[in-house]
Amino acid sequence: MSKRDYYEVLEVTKAASADEIKKAYRKKAIQYHPDKNPGDKEAEEKFKEAAEAYDVLSNPDKRSRYDQFGHAGVSGAAGNGGPFGGFEGGMSMDDIFSMFGDIFGGRGGGFGGFGFGGGGGGSQKRRFRGSDLRVKVKLDLKEISAGVEKKFKLKKYIECNHCHGTGAEGNSGVETCPTCHGSGSVVRNQQTILGTMQTRTTCSTCNGEGTIIKNKCKVCGGDGIVHGEEVVNVKIPAGVAEGMQLSMSGKGNAGKHNGVPGDLLIQVQEEAHPDLIRDDNDLIYNLLLSFPTAAIGGTVEIPTIDSKVKVKIDSGTQPGKVLRLRGKGLPSVNGYGTGDLLVNVSVYVPETLSKDEKSTLEKFEDSDNFKPSTGVKEKIFKKFKSFFD
Repeated sequence: MSKRDYYEVLEVTKAASADEIKKAYRKKAIQYHPDKNPGDKEAEEKFKEAAEAYDVLSNPDKRSRYDQFGHAGVSGAAGNGGPFGGFEGGMSMDDIFSMFGDIFGGRGGGFGGFGFGGGGGGSQKRRFRGSDLRVKVKLDLKEISAGVEKKFKLKKYIECNHCHGTGAEGNSGVETCPTCHGSGSVVRNQQTILGTMQTRTTCSTCNGEGTIIKNKCKVCGGDGIVHGEEVVNVKIPAGVAEGMQLSMSGKGNAGKHNGVPGDLLIQVQEEAHPDLIRDDNDLIYNLLLSFPTAAIGGTVEIPTIDSKVKVKIDSGTQPGKVLRLRGKGLPSVNGYGTGDLLVNVSVYVPETLSKDEKSTLEKFEDSDNFKPSTGVKEKIFKKFKSFFD
């Protein structure tokens, strides 16, 4: 099923400010929060959908890529459920509360000052999120045209094998927090003119985790993570562009205490082609014809991304003419068609001539065929003028 537009999900316009987006998400989060809709799977999906939309639109870089490329700009593939994108890897409710718990009035994930009662909010414990990793990948036009798989060896924080990510030494190393009794948050009741208001805040004793470490792991020192390496295969979709950033969920640094891993952010760098110039999804090739070929016509070879094609040149071809080879450009990253190869024609005029060559050309000086007509002049100069409009 195709994804809905993120602006539509939060019911805001594309011109919405960061504050308006945050307020809109807060409204949706209240409406579909699991505390308010226990057992309602549809509400849970809408809650996740709103969180995904907020994750993108609240981040200036992600929002810019989304506005330019749509869902593919933040997921790496249009609606295919692929490996890219912060939520397509299977974000749980705990992950969302960990990332956006502050929206609800506390990192624990409860409703804070909204007063919907205990419900399931007390069970939403804090989970640490690992930091993101960033890598750059250089791609040539051939790789961009077809898509490519790249392999990265990442130095990163990984789960500690000794304590299996808990940060505790042995089975007796962790105990339930005596302050919040394992909920990760504390509830306070306050009398107001509107009645009793209930607020939920993060437990300061365990920082919202619900547990405290009694004996720290001797390998990781209680963090649950250590320095390590991981080899990651990344599928780059066809049609990506210079500066575009893809996100691979869960492949960043591991989170402390079996927390949420960060993302791997892949920034695309495009290598220059020796003959072709990229213009969005179109490619441009500058063809320099000899004077005889432009005058009497002929056949020339034009380089494409992966081969060469023969193109017929009509007699009397003028400089500035553009030949269009349809479908020889780059595919759209959104999957909406393929660009063209535009051949920009220039004509080379010899800089030096032999005596015989000069004599031959002088014979045509007064020939009407060697004098440009008014229509041809207007066409060429109009083309030239358009460069400055």
